[in-house]
Order: sequence, then C-alpha cells, then structure tokens
Amino acid sequence: MIISDRFLVTGFSGFVSKHFLDFLESEKKVVHIVGIDLFPPSFNIKNFNYVKCDFLKVDLLNKTELEKVISEFKPNYVLHLASFSSVALSWKKPVESFTNNTNIFLNLIETIHSLNLKCRILSVGSSEEYGNVNESELPLKETHALKPNSPYAVARVSQEMLSKVYADSYGLDIVMTRSFNHIGAYQKDIFVVSSFAKQLTHLKNNASEIKEISTGDTSVIRDFVDVRDVVKAYYLLFKKGKAGEVYNICSGRGISLNDVIQIMASILDMSVIQTIDNQLVRPNDIRKIIGSNEKIKLDTGWNNAISIEQSLNDILEYYK
Repeated sequence: MIISDRFLVTGFSGFVSKHFLDFLESEKKVVHIVGIDLFPPSFNIKNFNYVKCDFLKVDLLNKTELEKVISEFKPNYVLHLASFSSVALSWKKPVESFTNNTNIFLNLIETIHSLNLKCRILSVGSSEEYGNVNESELPLKETHALKPNSPYAVARVSQEMLSKVYADSYGLDIVMTRSFNHIGAYQKDIFVVSSFAKQLTHLKNNASEIKEISTGDTSVIRDFVDVRDVVKAYYLLFKKGKAGEVYNICSGRGISLNDVIQIMASILDMSVIQTIDNQLVRPNDIRKIIGSNEKIKLDTGWNNAISIEQSLNDILEYYK
C-alpha cells in the first residue's frame, strides 16, 4: 500500500489521538503517523492494517529535538493536541499552564516556518475562549468577541492569535478550532463527565444503599460533543477547511451537568445524591455556553452524528 499522507500528532498519548487513529483506520486511510509526547501511549500503536504509526518521546519545548523530527519526517499535516487541557489545573498552576501551552505551540510553528515546510497545521483551541456570555447571544458563532476568564482560556486565545500572526505574516497554512467540551472513552477522570462516570459505576457496584457522588456546580450548561465526531471534524478540516479560518466544533445543544448525571444514573438504573465539593467549584465559571456549528458544516460537510445519550452510555461501558 502506498502512503497517501503523513501526519505529525503532538500530545499523542492523550485520548483524542487514540480516537483520531481509530477514525483513520475505520476509514481505511493509508497514512503514516508520527506521534510525539513526553509519555508513551497506553494504547497499542501497531494494531492497525492501514495506519502506520510510530511514537517518539519529544519535549516540544526542546527546539533542537523538534526540528530534527519535523525535518526528517516532513509531515503534510500537523495535529496539535499537546497542552495542559484542564481549566481547573490552570487555576492551581497558572504560570505552568500558560507558559507551557503558549510556548510549545510557538516552538512548533516557528520550527515549521524556519524549515520552510509546506504543511497544514490544525491549531486546536477551546470554547473556553468565549468566556461568560449573555444567553441572548447563544448559540455562539466564530465572529463573537472573545472574553477568556481562566488562565487556560487566555493561553488558548494567545495560541489563536499566534496562529493568525504566522498565517498572515509568513503564509503558514493554519486552520484553527474552538473545540467545545468533547467526551468519550479513555478520557482521564480529571475531566467532569469521566469523573461522574467513574464515580457512578463504582457506586453501582457498591453494596451501600446510599449512592452519593461529589460534584462541583452542576447547574452550569455545556455543549458536549462526542470525541469520535470531533476527530472526524479534524480530518475534514485538514482536507476542506479554509486556511486562516476559525471553526467551532460543537453539537449546538446545551445540557446541564445535573442532567448529565441523571442520564447516566438512569442508564445504570440507580438514584444518586449529589454533594458539592467546594474544591471542585471553579472561580468565575462559565454559566452557559452553546456553540453554532453552521460554519464547519457549510465548509466541510461535517455533521455531529452521535447523541449525548449514546456518548454517555459508551463512557459508562468503558468504566464498567
């Protein structure tokens, strides 16, 4: 088989990367992936028929290491997933979160620029960039003003601004996303839905009559999108997205964290009591956020096919 495309994937050992590989394999894409991360992946990278996959331990802050990998591999596409992606962590370690997320991206695009490499870069951002908005402004379009209200969100806005500077000044082929909360199997339990799923499956198997779960503020409303739909969007943006443009990746539907818990409890056929842990309540948390996915649908033909109910059921099956 002849390799058609070469993808460099940063943050390779995370759960999004695994689903991206699974998508390429399911679509029978004959591609070569080089994944880079500080830690080796927990999943098997040789278990594919169509995807050729290699892993390299690389620190994105080490420009010499990064330049060697990119100059030798010469990717057609770069999927930049690497980041400290927890908003909660960014409040606990704001300096590390901001400097890491900004500098690893700057190192990446500066390396590609200095090598004069012609490739498409997908700069993955976040819905957190929008900050708190009025309900009358929902669903949010890409033209909406950005008002980041956490160290993590500020770093994501900085990444997006750097993308635009390098696209406008040097002609780098960069497509940007504002990816809304994506969920799915293999996601770490430091993230809210995985945390709920882990707690609930444990309670289901516990003989105790009182089923109690620790939460933050569950009245907040989020736009959740299945990670399998997200990676499909990433692939379509590589192929059909417009250079220099920003795309929301979202479901267009809002749901409260309380409703997420109730749906999972219903799937497990159990009742639960919620106890608020003040350490899980974020300062200045976004109250309600729902995105518009009109632009990505129009430009790429993408569609979010997996319902929130199906996503939650599959996450519970993973934790079982």
